[in-house]
Amino acid sequence: MRAQFLKSLFSLVITVFFLGSLLTTLLWYMVDNNNVEPQRPPPQKKSAPQPTDPCKGCREVIDKVIERYSQTWKKQEDNYQKFRSQLSSRCHGLEKAIITQANTPVGTKIVYDGEKRRSLQVTQEIFSTFAKDHPFSNKTWDTCAVVGNGGILTNSSCGKMIDSAQFVIRCNLPPLENGFEKHVGIKTDLVTANPSILLEKYGALMGRRRPFVESLRSYGNSLLLLPAFSYGHNTPVCLRAVYSIEDFESPTRPIFFNPSYLQSLALFWRSQGLRAVRLSTGIIMASMALEHCANVHLYGFWPFSNHPHGLHALTNHYYDDRQTKKKFHAMPAEFDLLLRLHSQGVLRLHLGDCPSGER
Repeated sequence: MRAQFLKSLFSLVITVFFLGSLLTTLLWYMVDNNNVEPQRPPPQKKSAPQPTDPCKGCREVIDKVIERYSQTWKKQEDNYQKFRSQLSSRCHGLEKAIITQANTPVGTKIVYDGEKRRSLQVTQEIFSTFAKDHPFSNKTWDTCAVVGNGGILTNSSCGKMIDSAQFVIRCNLPPLENGFEKHVGIKTDLVTANPSILLEKYGALMGRRRPFVESLRSYGNSLLLLPAFSYGHNTPVCLRAVYSIEDFESPTRPIFFNPSYLQSLALFWRSQGLRAVRLSTGIIMASMALEHCANVHLYGFWPFSNHPHGLHALTNHYYDDRQTKKKFHAMPAEFDLLLRLHSQGVLRLHLGDCPSGER
């Protein structure tokens, strides 16, 4: 009996101890919770106010450009002939712009225009890749369109105007199909290819080469102009491009820039006030056109990220928003010089949309 009483007493003590511990814990939590600020939901981020100037200060610059551009354009024959004469006497593009078997025989020492300490002696194998004759020696056209790839061409409806030119020059293997035809046209007489495209998009042509050759179909039997001798690393991939075109029997006709011409052209534009590590493809092709064409029209040349009419945002190219290497090219400075030539009636810049029927 006594043993049963002690057992019951022990169970009661254990129960009281447990309840006491539970009550103490509850009281501690209540007191501790009163000393802590209640949690508040995180503050909502306020959306940044839209600037009244949609291009962050570019309005003043663009307004000045439009003021210079909006004057009625008329070709000034005297200014055109004077500038063309200066360009031709300094650069000799009609004879020197393209490497040929006639102007660069076997044994010639080629000095790279981008690496002046590097040179290459022309072997029979390299010589065989050169054009036999200058592709447009002593040939001139009435109208030439040089088509840059600026985002200003997006939804521009300039395709018909571009294709109406006698000779159409395009830069850096741009896409022409899948809806772009209406805005940039399809006609191509000459297209350039930056070796970086061959490296990045086609694996330096070290593997399958068919995708590269098939990509040339949209340019028909146009000339493909390659800067094979600007830098040493350009030469192998440009030669592989030539071999690929030959192996797959593409109608495309590959030709090479003459580095001595590019060097002369850089010096010429430097004398005009341009300071740039490298000339852009656009201004190089505009320069070539000025020696070969009586009337030069430029499309897609707009270095700003906002449209000149309406200031809405533009992509860098009409087909993507990939940025250029600004440390190499002085785009706004180049544009300023081209705008000056436009104002002088030497060439014509087309900015904005192309109404139907405009020529």
